Amino acid sequence: MEQVPSTGRLVQITVTEGYDLKGFKGDTPVTFIRAEFNQVVLGDSAKITVSPEGSAKYNFTSSFEFNPEGGITLDDLAHKPVFLTVTEVLPKEKKQKEEKTLILGQAVVDLLPLLEGQSSFQTTVPLHPVQGSPLETPRSSAKQCSLEVKVLVAEPLLTTAQISGGNLLKVTLEAAYSVPESFIPTGPGQNYMVGLQVPSLGEKDYPILFKNGTLKLGGEREPVPRPKKWPIANILAPGANNIPDAFIVGGPYEEEEGELNHPEDSEFRNQAECIKKRIIWDLESRCYLDPSAVVSFQKRIADCRLWPVEITRVPLVTVPKGKAGKTEKTDEEGQLSFHGVAYVNMVPLLYPGVKRIRGAFHVYPYLDSVVHEKTKCLLSLFRDIGHHLIHNNKIGGINSLLSKQAVSKNLKEDKPVKEKDIDGRPRPGDVQAPSIKSQSSDTPLEGEPPLSHNPEGQQYVEAGTYIVLEIQLDKALVPKRMPEELARRVKEMIPPRPPLTRRTGGAQKAMSDYHTQIKNISRAILDEYYRMFGKQVAKLESDMDSETLEEQKCQLSYELNCSGKYFAFKEQLKHAVVKIVREKYLKTTSFESQEELQTFISELYVFLVDQMHVALNQTMPDDVQGTIATIFTSSEQLRLFAFEAEVNENFEMAAAYYKERLVREPQNLDHWLDYGAFCLLTEDNIKAQECFRKALSLNQSHIHSLLLCGVLAVLLENYEQAEIFFEDATCLEPTNVVAWTLLGLYYEIQNNDIRMEMAFHEASKQLQAQMLQAQVTKQKSAGVVEDIEERGKRESSLGPWGITNGSATAIKVEAPAGRTKFLENPPNCKSDSTRNHFDYTNLGSNVSEFLTLFLLYPIFNPFNVIFSEASKCQDSSAFLHPGLHYGVSQTTTIFMETIRFLMKVKAVQYVHRVLAHELLCPQGGPSCEYYLVLAQTHILKKDFAKAEEYLQQAAQMDYLNPNVWGLKGHLYFLNGNHSEAKACYERTISFVVDASEMHFIFLRLGLIYLEEKEYEKAKKTYMQACKRSPSCLTWLGLGIACYRLEELTEAEDALSEANALNNYNAEVWAYLALVCLKVGRQLEAEQAYKYMIKLKLKDEALLAEIHTLQETVGFGNPSF
Repeated sequence: MEQVPSTGRLVQITVTEGYDLKGFKGDTPVTFIRAEFNQVVLGDSAKITVSPEGSAKYNFTSSFEFNPEGGITLDDLAHKPVFLTVTEVLPKEKKQKEEKTLILGQAVVDLLPLLEGQSSFQTTVPLHPVQGSPLETPRSSAKQCSLEVKVLVAEPLLTTAQISGGNLLKVTLEAAYSVPESFIPTGPGQNYMVGLQVPSLGEKDYPILFKNGTLKLGGEREPVPRPKKWPIANILAPGANNIPDAFIVGGPYEEEEGELNHPEDSEFRNQAECIKKRIIWDLESRCYLDPSAVVSFQKRIADCRLWPVEITRVPLVTVPKGKAGKTEKTDEEGQLSFHGVAYVNMVPLLYPGVKRIRGAFHVYPYLDSVVHEKTKCLLSLFRDIGHHLIHNNKIGGINSLLSKQAVSKNLKEDKPVKEKDIDGRPRPGDVQAPSIKSQSSDTPLEGEPPLSHNPEGQQYVEAGTYIVLEIQLDKALVPKRMPEELARRVKEMIPPRPPLTRRTGGAQKAMSDYHTQIKNISRAILDEYYRMFGKQVAKLESDMDSETLEEQKCQLSYELNCSGKYFAFKEQLKHAVVKIVREKYLKTTSFESQEELQTFISELYVFLVDQMHVALNQTMPDDVQGTIATIFTSSEQLRLFAFEAEVNENFEMAAAYYKERLVREPQNLDHWLDYGAFCLLTEDNIKAQECFRKALSLNQSHIHSLLLCGVLAVLLENYEQAEIFFEDATCLEPTNVVAWTLLGLYYEIQNNDIRMEMAFHEASKQLQAQMLQAQVTKQKSAGVVEDIEERGKRESSLGPWGITNGSATAIKVEAPAGRTKFLENPPNCKSDSTRNHFDYTNLGSNVSEFLTLFLLYPIFNPFNVIFSEASKCQDSSAFLHPGLHYGVSQTTTIFMETIRFLMKVKAVQYVHRVLAHELLCPQGGPSCEYYLVLAQTHILKKDFAKAEEYLQQAAQMDYLNPNVWGLKGHLYFLNGNHSEAKACYERTISFVVDASEMHFIFLRLGLIYLEEKEYEKAKKTYMQACKRSPSCLTWLGLGIACYRLEELTEAEDALSEANALNNYNAEVWAYLALVCLKVGRQLEAEQAYKYMIKLKLKDEALLAEIHTLQETVGFGNPSF
């Protein structure tokens, strides 16, 4: 590190001009300026006459020597200003030997810019009038009464290393509130003092003292903003006490870092700061910390955490006239009373980016053992180290030189006390105190027994005394990553994904091209037909017989072949067919066998013929062709279907639904997050990480994506990346409770206790603010009662990751239409009031294939009347995650908020760490929700015994919680105890407030009713499920119940709805086959049976029932 040269350097102060001046004897007085620094007069200017306009050109230069090795130090420059006193010289009167002078005012020049690396600066400082000065009444000119000052050094006082590694510490003592009643403003004068120590030069400690506090009676609050004052006495002009541009601004208690910052403390603080007695200082003291002192300061905060700030009261001793230079030996001199201490938590200064802490701190009696235990401090600043400071306690002698006879009686070694700075603070090299250093010994020094009691200090506790203190650094001890740097690091790890350009190819484009070519060729053939037979057709009109048509067909075919047009049509169509093979069927390689080739050609031929009919129907529509509605399965429905498969442990089907959502909307990051959460549940962490990173690449400011990337990075032990993700999330959304909590959990894994406390503290502060805001909002909306079901609908419009881009598409059950999974084009159909009929006129040889769609496209639905109000289904997002959505309780904690988030995204591997914190949290602990989460995690692990134990605990804590009974029902259902599950489910649905997972409660309760042949109850239960969140399983259950009740029409309609939502469910086809067998529809029964066999029905009892019925009716099985 660069060293400051040992030779001194001159600091020059030049006063160039004064403005708006006037004197006692007129507006053109003779004045001079006296410059003082460190209570040393630097010089007087020449006597200058002020112009009639009030200006005076002084051009007066004075200087002092800066020498850090002895004399003026950097610390002196930090907290001592240059005083410029303007004095008027009165004209001599007769017989007057000396000129009389009167002080007009005083200006203060702050030398702080020199500690910021500047070698010169120019400023205009106000000239503060003394009491009775004519300057108290300003001139009418626009200029303020001021002095123009320039400060210059030959080269910067700080080296590059000092500028980058050093720091400036500012300590502001505002006041002590609610002081003991024994403090009275009358009687002998008292000096109220506060002091603390900080490292200044390396390991050397430097005391910061605040003296001469003013005891004030209560009655009104101290005004804010109010100026901070210099910690220097005997300043002549009252206004010169104020530090320029430095104010005490106060602020809400909740935003402070001290001890009395909770809502329950507000009433006490309001009383203390308005009514009760207080001691006011409003002083700011500064201290320069060199690079080694900064390191020491940081280390001591990490080791000690709490910093002792002592407070005491000593009597003022009046110096008799004529004996100002002598020290009076009295019994009261230096007597220490009301010795107290406040423990200031300095740890927030080690938080990244924190430069300032301000707060209120309780004052406790100073007891050696307690102070040493909390702060590792062995010696008292006032009693042991700085006892000589108390001796310098004469009225009017605060800044006088210290008498060398004043020696501390409590010091072990009789060492002479060196001369102090003029403001009563010893030089940095004079005091080397191990007061805050971490000591290896846990016992005080020998021969100095600690005080076991402090009755006067105990009065601070009884009165509830606290001091308000602010500690500010010029630069943060721990730099914080800038948001721009974090964003850059995230971009480096996960490059942004450019928006996908709209593809011109693909299966849809291939189909469109094929349709276009079919239409063009059909027009060309019609043109050729009209050229050859147009006149004949016009002549015969409707009298043309079939033989004539066949003859015309043969002639047309012969003409097309002979002319080469047929070959041209084939070539024209070939390219479109090749594109369909490649894009639609994804066939780009040769076939392995001739059989495979023939099978594919047959399938392709059927498909091309069907698509040809579609194109021809569009070109030449039939008058009787009806409009066909198509069922569009929304993204929210697919998520519900995936969740159903997930809970039923059909992970392959669930993955297929999640992937279908991704194929539909690859740019929707919610789809990637949902699929990633599913992968987390199946413990496929690598794939989950890929999903979350893809979501983040779509939007690098998405908080949930950042948090989930961080969680996966922790699980995969990529800790550096995890820190970047979590920090970026807190920068982008500083009010996010979960982001701060996850960052704290990360720091806990890294054993970084200080940053962990910082993150948890910030999370608690944000949660407290949110709860306060929610309380205010609730009070504002008092009297407005919302219906629970309506609120549920409104909440369900939010996706699991926040507000989604668009609303979910409702399922229209009143006019369902089919979806083509087996064939691409819907058939032409029409409807009447009783039956469904297909129009086969234009289907050619594919009539039999189209008959299979009869069950897929029911047009008339009797259930429309029953479910007219239920047709608009609710958004199923409330059912899309296995986690219980308990809602935010009024006693929630940051850890419970995080647990809800982690359970929602199925990060069960991370939950137990947070549950441990919730258990130990003062505001948390075992709660009903805590036991519910524990039970759910054990259910996922198939540990039913533990889950049942935790559910019993939850039931004891909240017997009327529907979530408890719902989860107990799931536990018994999975355990095979359906009778107990039925009782729990029935109790759950009987509550006024719904449980979080009503969808599966209805599904499983309905299934139990079916098993117990209570078909009416099953029908009612499934109907409720269909109203709330219709799916294939809800309609299937309703269809089964209706079938068992011999309500075949309703059963067919319900099963058709189930088939439209998922035509890959073998059980749906099975019951459709039973219905068709019952009503005698042979063709539909055989088609349904065929698909049931193709999808491999696993229910042997149901299959046997179908075979029995087939044998009874004599049809339905084509293999007979």
